[in-house]
Amino acid sequence: MSSIIKRGNSYRAEISNYKHGYNKKLSKTFSTKAEATRWALKQELTKANGVDLAQRETPFANFFENFVYIVKKNDVRPATFVNYQRVIPIVKYLFNDIPLSRLNDTVVQIKVDEYALTHSRKTVHEVLLKIRTSLHYAYGRGLISTDFASLVKTRGLVPPKRNKALSITNFRELRQFLLNNHDSDFNILVLLALETGARRGELLGLTTSDIYEYGVHITRSISPTSNDTRLKTEHSHRNVSINKEVYAILKKVQEKQDGYLFDPDGFHQSAKLAKLLKSLDIPRTTFHGLRDTHASVLFANDKITLDYISQRLGHSSLLTTQQYYVSLMPEKQHVLDSEALDLLNSL
Repeated sequence: MSSIIKRGNSYRAEISNYKHGYNKKLSKTFSTKAEATRWALKQELTKANGVDLAQRETPFANFFENFVYIVKKNDVRPATFVNYQRVIPIVKYLFNDIPLSRLNDTVVQIKVDEYALTHSRKTVHEVLLKIRTSLHYAYGRGLISTDFASLVKTRGLVPPKRNKALSITNFRELRQFLLNNHDSDFNILVLLALETGARRGELLGLTTSDIYEYGVHITRSISPTSNDTRLKTEHSHRNVSINKEVYAILKKVQEKQDGYLFDPDGFHQSAKLAKLLKSLDIPRTTFHGLRDTHASVLFANDKITLDYISQRLGHSSLLTTQQYYVSLMPEKQHVLDSEALDLLNSL
């Protein structure tokens, strides 16, 4: 058993630890009650091999918070952990004091749908993924009777797509402007995004040693939310070729004091890109939209295989690339459908 005792402005957590007939209490003092509670739960988890992480009557919001700090903290990348932390207040607002024992797919669906009324489908999906993970864990610990998490569906608003791929005409216009105006690091960064299809963080993580003739090694990614420079997946480690003209331009970029070629500049690249595109009278897109543009140009060329595109983009699987293809090139899919039906009709 554990107890939390308030002592002035601090909280002392105590747990009983019976060994060989003796009760040797463990205790530790914290500045907040939440920290003391998490420490006590962690000790109980270790002591009981996971049986007593929480009781079925524990409010789900409390369980989720403890799950994040005790289970996920050392299980995911720092950037992912930050995303889990951001979901904690959302879960608290939605579920309030509803205990684990009252949860089922209908209750959770109602709460998720409530959140979906004012948030995009993508945002709801990210929140639901983390709720599902915690529910799977609760089921595995015997705290809920059924594994219903997968039954809960993602809904939400569908805002206009911001990461729009540029047309081939706009792609050529922007690329030519950047080749002729490479007097700023930002213009070179945009050019490299068009040329490689690399993610923004991957480009910001480039150093002089990552440049080879003619291409770039993608080995790390810079994030605005953590110091973790690991790439999104193992498949994200890759070499991406570039042409001679872009290579010559890139070689002129000087490393900054932190060792990287490009200054993160507060991670305001998409805002600066919007100004650049407006000045060129090119439709607005985001920095990730440049990746989509690169991908759509490759998809449009029948001679370039899907397998090559997948490797170049650093996708974790060919299925990811196929799904990417369908979302970026729906009109091409219709053409392929028509050609497939014509072939079948001719047999």
